[in-house]
Amino acid sequence: MTRTHDDRTGTAPDGLDARLVVDRGSFRLDVALTVAPGEVVALLGPNGAGKTTALRALAGLTPLTGGHLRLDGAPLERTPPESRPVGVVFQDYLLFPHLTALDNVAFGPRCQGAAKSEARAQAAEWLGRLGLAEHTGAKPRRLSGGQAQRVALARALATRPRLLLLDEPLAALDARTRLEVRTQLRRHLAEFEAVAVLVTHDPLDAMVLADRLVVVEHGEVVQEGSPSDIARHPRTDYIAQLVGLNLHRGRADGHTVRLDTGPAVTTAEALSGPVFVAFPPSAVTLHGSRPTDSSARNLWRCEVTGLETHGDQIRAALTGDLPLAADLTTVAAAELDLHPGAVVWASVKATQTHAYPV
Repeated sequence: MTRTHDDRTGTAPDGLDARLVVDRGSFRLDVALTVAPGEVVALLGPNGAGKTTALRALAGLTPLTGGHLRLDGAPLERTPPESRPVGVVFQDYLLFPHLTALDNVAFGPRCQGAAKSEARAQAAEWLGRLGLAEHTGAKPRRLSGGQAQRVALARALATRPRLLLLDEPLAALDARTRLEVRTQLRRHLAEFEAVAVLVTHDPLDAMVLADRLVVVEHGEVVQEGSPSDIARHPRTDYIAQLVGLNLHRGRADGHTVRLDTGPAVTTAEALSGPVFVAFPPSAVTLHGSRPTDSSARNLWRCEVTGLETHGDQIRAALTGDLPLAADLTTVAAAELDLHPGAVVWASVKATQTHAYPV
């Protein structure tokens, strides 16, 4: 529930308290956000879900058509972007190409009225904190992707914002650099004392960098919670695919769940009423013919509809009695002669399922 005042003091709390309503043609964003100082929240969702619109609304780049936006108790709806205590790290950094790293970072303090020498001193301090003391005189074209990302972060932090917005901050990096910079960014965000909101479509970035996830689909919040809770209890197909789980919905009667899609599943938990049933693709075992000696309580006849490399394994997409994803080794896939159209039997042990209330 969004909290707009402190119940004990009657005053507005520190941090972010927002309901972002934006109407753009046929699309409507309606997202409530409450973020405490020192907390990192990730807005996660598919393309077109409204994540970037929400971030632009927080920054003042897209006007609200309804709702409210308060930061540390102060309303910001009518405050122009340049006057908001907000720092933004854009996806492609948007560093000034003609300025050095030092002067890029000093730009914010200068705009806030600091003298040139004071602004440059602050910039040097921030670049030093982010491990860029040896690159103060470099222009953006001479920086690596990871270095440019840290300069952009330093530029945002140098204005001492009360709200830090990060728009896909690692998307422009190659895989190797992304791993290193993600670790560094997590450390810097952990030290940030104000509110941080991260927009991403990458589940790993969200899981590593954020304290709490807010999943947005079609302009609305569909689930929020800690990374571990989201990963363990997905509530939409998008989230299940994101965290790599098979997800089905049905009605439980003890250890048996009759799925909405037809077949029954035997589960580890005994529940009653509407439930979700989830299990990882690695829990699915494929057989070339109906097994007679399997201890698995769940067995379905399926057809292979697609195969793709997934890490060091093969992920098979299946349809038939139950739509599934199954992971297996390349050797197992070859032995089963898997190909689109192949008929297989899929089994899952009850102990490898997880059921939880809708």
